[in-house]
Amino acid sequence: MSDAFSIVARETLLRSYVFKVERRTVAHDGEEYTRDIAVHGGAVAMVAINEHDEVGLIRQYRATVDRILWEIPAGTIDASDTDPLSTAQRELLEEMGVRAAQWRPIATVYVSPGWTDQVMHIYEARDLVVEERSPEGPEESAAQVVWLSRARVRELLDGGEVNDATLTIGLRHYLEVDGRP
Repeated sequence: MSDAFSIVARETLLRSYVFKVERRTVAHDGEEYTRDIAVHGGAVAMVAINEHDEVGLIRQYRATVDRILWEIPAGTIDASDTDPLSTAQRELLEEMGVRAAQWRPIATVYVSPGWTDQVMHIYEARDLVVEERSPEGPEESAAQVVWLSRARVRELLDGGEVNDATLTIGLRHYLEVDGRP
């Protein structure tokens, strides 16, 4: 088997304000096949740790699964954003109502490479200053901001209440840093 794969054609099937769906024709070993791909500009997520060594989470309704989920604050990189960090700073203020003086990258991961090219940039945020939240949309406006201790985070993880991959990465990072910046 050859490792030579090549995208030879792209057709846009759907365009929304967050993503588009492309049908890609791929050539490999003299054959062609198609894959439908959700093309996304990327996103950010933040592990916000306050002065009490608690991590900030959000309880938010998600129509995709018709449930209220535990999440770390996150958001889509807009075309007007200069880089992922500036998006993270904006989203942390919007969703949680805090600004952070210290930022550190944790990971950059593909969300689900079998069907989307979306990349998630995950940051640790510390030295927080509380300001006013500025949520966008009904889900964010109804979302609940919660600060949890390490013990409660372990309970969430051990009790099966965490079912979001980005949240799992963020919470595992939080537990590993043991209060050290």
